[in-house]
Amino acid sequence: MWRDHDCSDLVRGAKVVAFDLDNTLARSKKPMHADMAARFSRLSSLIDVAVITGGRFELAKSQVLDVLTGQARRADIHVMPTSGTRYFRWRDGQWQCVYSNELDLDSRKKAIASLERHAREQGLWLEHTWGPRIEDRGSQITFSALGQQAPVDAKEQWDPTNEKKNRLAEAVGADLPDLVVRSGGSTSIDISARGVDKAYAVRKLCGIVGCQVSQVIFVGDRMDPDGNDYPAAVIGTRPIRVSGPHDTLEVCDRLIAALS
Repeated sequence: MWRDHDCSDLVRGAKVVAFDLDNTLARSKKPMHADMAARFSRLSSLIDVAVITGGRFELAKSQVLDVLTGQARRADIHVMPTSGTRYFRWRDGQWQCVYSNELDLDSRKKAIASLERHAREQGLWLEHTWGPRIEDRGSQITFSALGQQAPVDAKEQWDPTNEKKNRLAEAVGADLPDLVVRSGGSTSIDISARGVDKAYAVRKLCGIVGCQVSQVIFVGDRMDPDGNDYPAAVIGTRPIRVSGPHDTLEVCDRLIAALS
């Protein structure tokens, strides 16, 4: 947990600070608060900063990039949506996609069909939702039980033990042996190519920045074995576990102080 770290030691030799997005930098689908935007922007002026999320780029843009302050050094911000299957950098005055690794159309169709069938069988295909249940993100298929625009409170109360998501992910995974099906956010399941997770994203980031995995500070809230931050936490990064944006704010303050 974040309180257990001496940030002066943590930043020694570090090359990049990577953040999960939902419930780390901001609440689900919501922009960073002004105080977080200020800290994130300040941090980017001191060290390379990355956002690694299972969500699509448009969400990373609305939640993080659109609320940066004038202190932000955009050229040193790395945006890795859909668990690093896409990568964006600030070039020529705009955020540009540097690479994108797409799933083939047949795999995406099979994933969508399996999600709907098993969700219906398990009573998880709700009649009323806030927006689409299934989203084809090209490089990733995401199922959101309550819909993409569900209120944060409803999402956090739906499956606090992850039992529903894990049961659905196991059933869908049996249909898709060539893909990886994993628990995502509080109500979501992500399907991507095998070997693609946040560990994959961290390794891609290291290749771009020119550093070792051990030089990456990774901040996230889902570092339990069922969480989507777990792969990035156990590959040799310097992991900092938080329980929400309020903790991340404290972490940023400590990192900024240590780097300054």
